[in-house]
Amino acid sequence: MSPFVTVAAYAPPGVGLLAVGIVAEVFGPHGEEVPGFDFALCTDRPGPVPTDTGVPITVTHGLDRLASADLVIALPWADFRTPPERAVLAALSDAHERGSLVSAHCVGVFALAAAGLLDGRRATTHWRFADLLARRHPDVTVEPDALYIDEGRVVTGAGAAAGFDLCLHLLRREHGAAMANAIARDVVLPSHRDGGQAQYLAAPAPEDCRDERLAEVLEWARENLHQPLPVAELARRAVMSKRSFARRFTAATGTTPHAWLRGLRLSSAEELLETTDLPVEEIAHRVGYGSAAVLREQFVRRRGVPPRSYRRSFTNTP
Repeated sequence: MSPFVTVAAYAPPGVGLLAVGIVAEVFGPHGEEVPGFDFALCTDRPGPVPTDTGVPITVTHGLDRLASADLVIALPWADFRTPPERAVLAALSDAHERGSLVSAHCVGVFALAAAGLLDGRRATTHWRFADLLARRHPDVTVEPDALYIDEGRVVTGAGAAAGFDLCLHLLRREHGAAMANAIARDVVLPSHRDGGQAQYLAAPAPEDCRDERLAEVLEWARENLHQPLPVAELARRAVMSKRSFARRFTAATGTTPHAWLRGLRLSSAEELLETTDLPVEEIAHRVGYGSAAVLREQFVRRRGVPPRSYRRSFTNTP
């Protein structure tokens, strides 16, 4: 199937305003460099729709919009413990049967579960409500630590801001790393986060780190991916001890320096595989791996396919 172009996000009464902002930011316009999507919000009955903040939004499209969408996203809502109306469940099921890509994050996942779209599949949701999802829907294999779970034409994501992770994953999967990276840069986000929800449970308050200094080091690392970039070197450039740098880095970014560098190297490799004819060996050296074999090992482990297979998925380059 062709990558999705038409995107419809279902916004029930009491919809999460953060979730609305996430999908509108990702699938809205991003200038001439990024092809646009035909994006729209839809709801049960068009008109003013209350949100979880008490501030209503105006939604002009009804459920019929779901019938023509390539990508359907069920947004989280305040009263998620009560299943949506039958017409909503039928519209979600019909979209899936028609071949649309159906997704949800946070407690919006409960709508997909109520429609039966998660039976026999793995899924995730906000860690706080993972047990509830598992109890209510025993046919669903709930993985509470994941940021997102891709089950083909049904994709679920974790809570709150992890909606960005879900949307960027969908972009990367369907349109390639170049577009996902471009949109991530536009909204000032990492294009891919390693790790799961566990890193956010009872996390200590971030220390007061010097953002400008850290930002300069990260930018230098991006421009020097071909180098080994040990944490000791990054810490030296930040004028910190290795231990202090690692602690402050994790507090500021939510991940470790090693995980951040690994994600950056793989994301850069994806973009080079998609947009250039460079040999895999050259790409490996440009993103900081000693050989094509090392890149292949990391690519298969983290992305599930070897670099050459990934390239064939997006280009005609052998």
